[in-house]
Amino acid sequence: MKILFVEDDAVNRLVLKAMVEQAGSTLYEAENALIGLEMIEHNSYDLILMDLRMPGMDGMTAIRKIRERGDEKAKLPIIVVTADAAPNIRENCIAGGADDLIMKPVAVATLFDTIAKTMLTKGAAIAL
Repeated sequence: MKILFVEDDAVNRLVLKAMVEQAGSTLYEAENALIGLEMIEHNSYDLILMDLRMPGMDGMTAIRKIRERGDEKAKLPIIVVTADAAPNIRENCIAGGADDLIMKPVAVATLFDTIAKTMLTKGAAIAL
């Protein structure tokens, strides 16, 4: 499975990379939303993990831009990965186009369970 992780914090990217690669998948990294959108434009991914709070463009704006695309990439599964504990954060993210949400710090079991659930909901193959 090819996963794009859009996250400005290098430590968070390193931690998730170790988790994902231990499961046999590949994690591609974008250090901000603009780079993430550019990577989506030129590459194929099975899933996107998206941070919410990043300098420049925030994650919800990036998700909206992905969903507004006129191609198959608009349907990519997107899971928000955030430390934002605001009331209704999950509902707001899903209403904004995300498929699900994982809270930081990310637990391995939660990551894999959420990916599996999201991929099944989207009707996509799971190859973690």
